[in-house]
Amino acid sequence: MIVPLLYLALAGAYLLVVPVALLFYLNLRWYTASSVERTLMYFVVFLFFPGLLVLSPFINLRPRPRKIEV
Repeated sequence: MIVPLLYLALAGAYLLVVPVALLFYLNLRWYTASSVERTLMYFVVFLFFPGLLVLSPFINLRPRPRKIEV
């Protein structure tokens, strides 16, 4: 009984928990990341692509609106 629960926990972490944390991190650091950090971001997105694909219908990350001073 412990093995199916372990598989369920790992699948939940791979498909939901880590991709949500990754999306929040990408949203915070996207415009200020260095080139090395951006390369690591691309690798992690590739690694957790199935989870990001599961979340994609529910999350809409639009660019931040520009502030135009008058």
